[in-house]
Amino acid sequence: MKNFNALLTGLLLILAACQQQKLTPFDQHFTNGSLRIDYFHSGDAKTETVAIDQIYNYDTWAGSLTNLIDQLNYGAYYYKIYDQASEEVIYSKGFDSYFKEYQVSRPALEGQVKQFHESAIIPFPKKKIIFVLEKRNASGSMDEVFRRAIDPKQAVEKPFDPDVRVYTGLESGDPNTSADIAIIGEGYTADEDQKFQDDLKRFTEVFFRAEPCKSNKSKFNIRGVLKPSVDSGIDEPRAGIDKNTAVNASFNTMGSERYVLTEDNRALRDLAGHAPYDALYIMVNHSRYGGGGIYNFYCVYTSDNIDSDYLMVHEFGHSFFGLADEYYTSSTAYNDFYSADYEPNEPNITALKDPEQVKWKHLVSDSMSIPTPWSKSKFDSLDLIWQKQRAQMNDAIAALQKNGASEKEITEAKAQYDKKSTERNTEVQAYLEGSQFAGKVGAFEGAGYASTGLYRSSVNCIMFTRTDYFCPVCQEAMVNVINSYSD
Repeated sequence: MKNFNALLTGLLLILAACQQQKLTPFDQHFTNGSLRIDYFHSGDAKTETVAIDQIYNYDTWAGSLTNLIDQLNYGAYYYKIYDQASEEVIYSKGFDSYFKEYQVSRPALEGQVKQFHESAIIPFPKKKIIFVLEKRNASGSMDEVFRRAIDPKQAVEKPFDPDVRVYTGLESGDPNTSADIAIIGEGYTADEDQKFQDDLKRFTEVFFRAEPCKSNKSKFNIRGVLKPSVDSGIDEPRAGIDKNTAVNASFNTMGSERYVLTEDNRALRDLAGHAPYDALYIMVNHSRYGGGGIYNFYCVYTSDNIDSDYLMVHEFGHSFFGLADEYYTSSTAYNDFYSADYEPNEPNITALKDPEQVKWKHLVSDSMSIPTPWSKSKFDSLDLIWQKQRAQMNDAIAALQKNGASEKEITEAKAQYDKKSTERNTEVQAYLEGSQFAGKVGAFEGAGYASTGLYRSSVNCIMFTRTDYFCPVCQEAMVNVINSYSD
């Protein structure tokens, strides 16, 4: 009998092992739900601490069931999920953060410690995990900055807000085999619900005008999520305007008048959780030029500016596709965003340490010199003049608002700014599209907020100016990201 029992036990173990082998990696480690890990990210330019806030359980998972380990190598950070028992990496994702941008700002360099709230969204684990944050160092490799064991059984069920409304912009397929975008309405009152729906429809169409999104439309789902705000619009600190809104977005982020972000990550994630999502837009109900985009974090754009279509597409280039800014003449809130001797991991800019092995070598146009000489000095002289004028005009508008000028004066000042901005962009596009290098791939100095030492792949692109197309290098990188969600 003992032999029989031993044999039976052995057979059962073999059967269990065979059954386990049939399971996909996702089914071995996860259920088709989501675990939201909220944590505090604090520090200044030289210090960094992380502390878990709360974990939440959601009943859907929008991400891929097969591409669980991030192979793109984008972002200053990675969060990595280890199975606690086996110490195997079972999920990972690269990202950037508001905190990372703060670290290169003047207050951080002066030693001012600031706390930010962040979230990691992962498929819901079946067993205990180890949550690890890694940060990219100056050589490009990753260093561990935080590690904590997490028991998913301790996750809190997040209640849904009955005031939140979800609308469909585009429904193409199953969330697990599509790239799911949630567009969060910010600064829309209850009376502006229809405007939100109209804006959602309009920008869904805008999103698919440029390649490669145009040819990959069937791989996306787009949903709008709205919690009506008490006030219409958002905060404008320089103009002395404060608004009570759903996610507390504001102009003048880190001192830059056109940079719009929110520090209320908890409110944003609470709203976003009403729909499956891989990526977040914050659509701000405002007519001023403003926006921002942080890779695998979120992006923001204003809905009613003359350049809103461009803003919507450009900022998503950062937040979803991992593309760097290619412009360098505009003022920013950053100081030395890319350190010396650092090869950026973004796919569309390079420090060009080895011209013979430029990262987009396979796309370089025939007979193209690397680096590529272009009429940079003339472009710089013209654009620097405009940047000074633009800043002066925006300062004047803010002063009018703050000092209680008439609506007519403010409207006229804004109209004059829009006119000058449009004229300048027309001039820029004519200049760049008339270049002998238009449509070609090389290595053009001036990128990533740096006039020298960094290079972009094309003379023009949505990531460089207010044009309407992505260059070939950006398009190739974008397709890789889309496929990582839809394969």
